Amino acid sequence: MAKIKLNHQVALDKKHTRMTKPSLQVILTPAIAHLYDMKGSCVVVVDILRATTSMCFALHNGAKSIIPVQEVEEAEVYRLKGFAVAAERNGIQLEGFAFGNSPFSFTPAHVKGKEIVFTTTNGTKCIQKAKDERAEKILLGSFLNLDALIEELSNAQWPLFIFCAGWKEKFNLEDTLFAGALVASLRDYYTIEDDSSEAAEDIYKIAKDNLEQYVQKASHSKRFDRLGIVGDAPFCVKLNLTRVIPELVGDRLIVKKT
Repeated sequence: MAKIKLNHQVALDKKHTRMTKPSLQVILTPAIAHLYDMKGSCVVVVDILRATTSMCFALHNGAKSIIPVQEVEEAEVYRLKGFAVAAERNGIQLEGFAFGNSPFSFTPAHVKGKEIVFTTTNGTKCIQKAKDERAEKILLGSFLNLDALIEELSNAQWPLFIFCAGWKEKFNLEDTLFAGALVASLRDYYTIEDDSSEAAEDIYKIAKDNLEQYVQKASHSKRFDRLGIVGDAPFCVKLNLTRVIPELVGDRLIVKKT
């Protein structure tokens, strides 16, 4: 009888552990972000092609910090103050600004020691949205820092939202693909009950053996082709080139302290 009671208690303990794990949810597009309560959560903003990839790479290459802003007009104010500014709309670098949104622009020679202001079509708006919703912690995710991010998030302290930037409020493949990579690695640490997480993981399982080939299906990759942008999409699915995790502190993204 004692042994049976012990086994029953172990089962109860395991059930309790499962019930008390924080939740993980995937927000597939900013258009439905209002349906989620991000207050007090950890939010990972994802814009694989290309904002969060480029920001990770800029900080990896020695940028002091990044100031994300939503509107071009805000970026222009910073430019007039002497800041280096990255400004992109519809995949194209805006005239008069130092950078666009290609990760290849943010080399050590161009960014080391600098504060860089960023405004992009999709990603910077999601960063601001998470801030407005009073998330406890806001991090940036990319395939470049995937393993480092998984290690950080496995220390689950808050509910987790993986916030896909999409394309002009619409669903996209590449951000969902990355969300699925996180879901696949974090199942043991979070309670996952939403269909968007399951769908994201299914996409990742289909694509994981050849990310570069799969991301060619994405409409944004085809947009790059039309614009003559070569090499960005393959680079943006390269795995674990950096241990840097950008974290929003105040109004600046800095390298998360470990």
